[in-house]
Amino acid sequence: MAYWLLKSEPQVYSMEDLRREGRALWDGVRNYQARNYLLKMREGDLCFFYHSSVQPPGIAGLCRVVRVGIPDPTQFDPSSPYHDPKATPEKPRWYTVEVAFLEAWPLIPLEELRACFPPDHPLVKKGNRLSVMPVPPEVAERLIARKGCR
Repeated sequence: MAYWLLKSEPQVYSMEDLRREGRALWDGVRNYQARNYLLKMREGDLCFFYHSSVQPPGIAGLCRVVRVGIPDPTQFDPSSPYHDPKATPEKPRWYTVEVAFLEAWPLIPLEELRACFPPDHPLVKKGNRLSVMPVPPEVAERLIARKGCR
C-alpha cells in the first residue's frame, strides 16, 4: 500500500463534501506530474485530504482509493474549466481515481506538518505543492497513529 496527499481548496471541494457524498472522483488535475502520481495509485492506497488556500492550511482527514485509471470526464466536457480540446475518449490525456471517505480529523495545520515531513518534501517546500503527491510511509504511519506530528 502507498500513501498520498490530495490537495483541494475547501470552498471548491472539502473533506465535509467527501463525507457527505461518500465517494468522489478526484477530477480536474491538470499538472502532468500530479497526473502521473494518480496513474501510480492502486486500489486500497490511503490518501490524506489536505485543505489549501485557507488559514491555516492542513490535513483534514483520510480517504481510500477505490478505483484507479479512470479517464477524467472533465477533459471531454467543453463547458468544464478543465476541458482539454486535445483529449478524446479514444485517446485521453488526463486520468483520475475515485476515493472513498474514511474519517475526518481535527485539522493538522501545515506548521505542525513541517515537523513531520522531511524538509525537502514538496508539501513543506514553498511553491512546490502539487495537488497530488506521495507521502513517505514513515510519515503516513505517524500521522495515522497520532493524527499529528508533535
